[in-house]
Amino acid sequence: MNAHEQGWVPDYLYRGGQFQSGVAMFADTAGRITRFSDAPADLQKATRLQGRAILPGLVNVHSHSFQRAIRGRTEHRTSAGRDTFWTWREAMYHAAGSLSPEDVYDVARMAFVEMLASGITAVGEFHYLHRAPDGRSYENPNLLAEYVANAARSVGVRVALLRTAYVRAGWQRAPNPGQARFITRRVEDFIRHTEDLRQSVADDFAWVGIAPHSVRAVPLNYLRECVAYARSRGMKVHMHVSEQPAEVEACIGEYGLRPIELLQKHELLGPEFTGIHAIHITEDEICHLANAKARIGACPTTERNLGDGIGPADKWSEAGVATCFGTDSNVQIDLLEDAREFEYHMRLKRLERAVLAPDSNIEGLARRLFEGATQNGADSIGASGGNLAEGRAADFFTIDLSDLSIAGTGQESLLSNIVFGMDRTAIREVYVGGKLVIQNSRHALQEEIVERFGMVQRRLWHQG
Repeated sequence: MNAHEQGWVPDYLYRGGQFQSGVAMFADTAGRITRFSDAPADLQKATRLQGRAILPGLVNVHSHSFQRAIRGRTEHRTSAGRDTFWTWREAMYHAAGSLSPEDVYDVARMAFVEMLASGITAVGEFHYLHRAPDGRSYENPNLLAEYVANAARSVGVRVALLRTAYVRAGWQRAPNPGQARFITRRVEDFIRHTEDLRQSVADDFAWVGIAPHSVRAVPLNYLRECVAYARSRGMKVHMHVSEQPAEVEACIGEYGLRPIELLQKHELLGPEFTGIHAIHITEDEICHLANAKARIGACPTTERNLGDGIGPADKWSEAGVATCFGTDSNVQIDLLEDAREFEYHMRLKRLERAVLAPDSNIEGLARRLFEGATQNGADSIGASGGNLAEGRAADFFTIDLSDLSIAGTGQESLLSNIVFGMDRTAIREVYVGGKLVIQNSRHALQEEIVERFGMVQRRLWHQG
């Protein structure tokens, strides 16, 4: 090890789809992995992580960080008679319309530090708060996006700012006052503001993609111009697709096609595209996604919380559509929980076990789910981590092998224990770019972040 490297040697290191022992990992001062070594001299010089395993950092492809503020505020019946996504949305609008720029910063820090503590080292922030609460533009149209980027930087998580286009309440729907902060009516303004943001924040820790909200919120011509702009810049494109039956019905009413059928017809699907949720899709639509090499971003925790439904994950996995995972509304932040529930939903639906297992290998299913939470996620948002390999970012987390939730496991079934049984209590250290950001399961700024978040919550919900 030279003076420009730092190294770590755990009991087990997850690399190339398997755990290895007796191997040290090294990174340079730029936070990139330089090499792996089992040479005795290197093992001696590297920092010994006794009783630990190292795994690549998790990648969260879909977050609305401000929605961390409504956790626990929607778990009751309303006067609507039937509570669904659409009644939940009213509580979300209350938060969206009440947060100051400083509040957006404090709530985002709370969400991001909780992500880090759960092993997430990069997040795709589906950012659609652009305006003041009354709908007026800030002098800097990217003010709130920059607050979110600064929140991520302050805690040390990487963020893809997926700047969201939102134009209307829906086909043949009157404007909704709750959406006043979201709206950018002219596509020229959306592209100009996005390009300004791309120029101001782009580096290894914050970068920009686009996120046309949905076919419900973005008319076709606007959508086509957004995607053309993104492709000309090599940017990622994320979009809610077929989360709700009403969305599908409205798309058929307006265009005579289902959402993914519409996107395919107009050549808007591609390797840069991630469809979020994709719950109410057909086998033909799955084929369109597979042929385009697009991905699906599943958010099982939110989808079950909102009663969205269960997507045909078995069908799209068989078709070769890659899955990644998001925490979405941040009602719970635990990406491995999302990964295991992705499989468990299929078990409940089909009344059988190991539905998504690619083969009979003891770790095959766990490997597929873990890849969705790491490498597939990194590919989806353009993150530099997601895989422990030379040249990749040194983004990783450690687990305590003696934690009650995984104690006693052997190397041959360790990944299955982690994916299907591990509690967050097992996560001890988290590194981003080779820098320690979580130590002994805590962030250095955690006390201050929690205190400021509590102040926001008391103001927002009129607590005593």
